[in-house]
Amino acid sequence: MDVIKVPGPDHPITLSANPRRVRARYQGHVIADSRDVLTLIEAGYRPVSYFPRADVAMEFLTRTERDTYCPYKGHAGYFTLMMDGVLAENAAWTYEAPYPAMAVIAGRIAFFPHPVEIHETDDAGRTFTPDEIVQHTDAGDGASQREHWPTNAPNSTARE
Repeated sequence: MDVIKVPGPDHPITLSANPRRVRARYQGHVIADSRDVLTLIEAGYRPVSYFPRADVAMEFLTRTERDTYCPYKGHAGYFTLMMDGVLAENAAWTYEAPYPAMAVIAGRIAFFPHPVEIHETDDAGRTFTPDEIVQHTDAGDGASQREHWPTNAPNSTARE
């Protein structure tokens, strides 16, 4: 029978909404991007970012048989990542039905810091879609598909 413990002074766990946009990268690709990340700080462990599942590219994750138990959070299920032919076994985890004290992390995804890179950013600028970027490249006839972006380097000469 699993023992259920409640966080307290002897084993503190804090959860807070991260005010910044957070991204997770694997093999140079963004696999999670969210402004709704929860940061969990538990006792003497490093902070962990929990992403909403809707903000994770789940098509690159495959559920594994691994299951671990935490008396404060419950049972965790794991995912293997596959990107560009590179496999990272059990690189992410989730608590589908955490204990009541941690209910807010239910169904969210967390990543191990190796091999996944987690980055905070405070960028307020817009994010370009791949289609917008591709339209600025050569269409095969030697001409750009759209007007060139304005130059952003000092003392540069714009191509006409």
